[in-house]
Amino acid sequence: MTDGTTWIATPQSIAFGGYHVVLARGLLPEELAGRLAATVLHGTGHIAVAAGEHTGESLLELMDDTYGDPFDGIGLRLGRAGEWTYAVAYGGWPGEFGPLAPVSRDGAHVCLREYEEENGKPVPPHFEYFHDGRLLSACNLYLDASWGYQGVDGGPATALRLQELLTAAGLPDPERDEREVHRTALGIVEGFFGLSLPQDSIVSGTLPAVLLEPA
Repeated sequence: MTDGTTWIATPQSIAFGGYHVVLARGLLPEELAGRLAATVLHGTGHIAVAAGEHTGESLLELMDDTYGDPFDGIGLRLGRAGEWTYAVAYGGWPGEFGPLAPVSRDGAHVCLREYEEENGKPVPPHFEYFHDGRLLSACNLYLDASWGYQGVDGGPATALRLQELLTAAGLPDPERDEREVHRTALGIVEGFFGLSLPQDSIVSGTLPAVLLEPA
């Protein structure tokens, strides 16, 4: 029995502002952190700097002490769950990471779950899955036409099969509560790709952490 991933649809499930979680198969935690650091968009390049073992709260406190405001930096807590490595972002991550395709190079499988919960526009929760530099599937988890697209994008075979499962679950459904749609879509993607995240370790446990600093 695993924790699955639908628990991240709970309001402020990980931290204020939403969640940005990357899972990878075929990468060690330090490899995933280094590859994610290299995708940070602003500045002249970033690296992952070890910051010790932290809870989510203590990492944010460290970032507040380091930058003057935790949202002026980006931190990651790292762990493993079965065959998946995961990186959970804290601080000012919204809009700061570039495409994940390079992270999945050399045969790695890389999956993004992201939701800017406090964005007033509002931004829907988002999912992407890459393998070896190729997008296999991506979707707005509300599956509506907001933000310029609807349905599942990606490689025809994978995207079509995932779309069929989401359609069979009655999505999109504008009459359903968005939180319920969010959880339902997360659950379908989770089952399709075999994903899981350890809730206790992420919410209240201590994990290795890094700060993403300019190189």
